[in-house]
Amino acid sequence: MLKNNRLSYFILILIVIALGITSRKMEGVPTFFGDTLYAVMVYFGMRMILIYLNLKKTAILALLFCFAIEFIQLYSAEWMLQIRRTKFGHYGLGQGFLWSDLGYYTLGIIIGFWMDSSWVRRK
Repeated sequence: MLKNNRLSYFILILIVIALGITSRKMEGVPTFFGDTLYAVMVYFGMRMILIYLNLKKTAILALLFCFAIEFIQLYSAEWMLQIRRTKFGHYGLGQGFLWSDLGYYTLGIIIGFWMDSSWVRRK
């Protein structure tokens, strides 16, 4: 049963990544959409890894992770900047700190939590 849940979360992560990449290539899609999807992806990733943890604790950990990534953007050592210049470093660590991103991450975690808790209730 848990194996199937992990697979479900993995599939959800792939769908969210595809949506995020697509949103970057489409005109008219606001950039905050990607930040929100990033947080949804982090939430599902945490659920996949920490399958035994309850939903609320997972949401809190995912939010703390997203906030940590955002605050790390304030650190500008040359080695960190070199990582951020790579494609994966750019997508994973971002480029610059924005207070507004904290709100978008919060929204993304809420969306992921809502989707997850709705799915659990249906089961």
